[in-house]
Amino acid sequence: MTRRLAQVAKKVGVSEATVSRVLNGKPGVSETTRQSVLSALDVLGYERPTQLRGERARLVGLVLPELQNPIFPAFAEVIGGALAQQGLTPVLCTQTKGGVSEADYVELLLQQQVSGVVFAGGLFAQADAPHDHYRLLAERNIPVVLINASIENLDFPCIACDDAVAVEQSWRHLASLGHERIGLVLGPSDHIPSRRKLDAAHHTAHAAGMELPDTHVERAMFSLEGGQAAATRLLDRGITGIICASDPLALGAIRAARRRGHHVPHHVSVIGYDDSAFMTCTEPPLTTVRQPIEAMGRAAVDLLCAQIQGTEVPHRELLFEPELVVRGSTAQAAVR
Repeated sequence: MTRRLAQVAKKVGVSEATVSRVLNGKPGVSETTRQSVLSALDVLGYERPTQLRGERARLVGLVLPELQNPIFPAFAEVIGGALAQQGLTPVLCTQTKGGVSEADYVELLLQQQVSGVVFAGGLFAQADAPHDHYRLLAERNIPVVLINASIENLDFPCIACDDAVAVEQSWRHLASLGHERIGLVLGPSDHIPSRRKLDAAHHTAHAAGMELPDTHVERAMFSLEGGQAAATRLLDRGITGIICASDPLALGAIRAARRRGHHVPHHVSVIGYDDSAFMTCTEPPLTTVRQPIEAMGRAAVDLLCAQIQGTEVPHRELLFEPELVVRGSTAQAAVR
């Protein structure tokens, strides 16, 4: 008990006597200090006293599908900073292949009596994935915000970048450079953002009097290796402009072009999606569509905090505008 008092006091920056007053429900402690002590208990892994267990912890689960794609650490940084400003502590939950599942993390977060959960990417964006753990959160009335396009029938507020506008910008950019054989590297067929991108590509191509046959669309897992394999197949079919659903996929496409002896951008143009860290440092610097990470992350935290405070929040999608950033991986189509 004495060790616990000392650790919590050190974490919060108050005396052990103050911590003791909070744990015993005694008066004379400000609400801010009381919440800080309770948060420190949660973070350090100590159980709250029985009389205080009814309150939700000042913890928020931040569930990410991976950390290899730089876009997810970028979201974590923005969301973590915004939560801290609200006196909330993020608990980072990252999926690993063959490791802890999203459903396992949700169970863990419920045991910790978290105040809410933010999912930045995940199974909610895949139509064929299991979704029972989301419904469990809804049944428990836990505040939740989703970041990325979601399947229908999940009754949560959602923040998303406009996938349709992203593809329209990319397609028109390549078409303006004279590319007539444009291909797409997308995620799995049940991935909702990829579905939106494909629908937009068909619409934009039709409006421009161009075609997008099925042979110009390839699916891949979201990785550099997946992008390389998918782009290789497109290059074999004579594609000169490739639109990718993520920056790692685009880097894989550039590698595929080089392995085929093509120069990027003189022979093949490649466009990514996200504008994640270091895309200005690649060779060539990557033309990509920028998601407004800062604005999206802060909006997600605002929506979450409103729910935590008991405010009714519309359970609908809030779309953010992407921006095409033209760098060195796109150029005029080569004359054939």
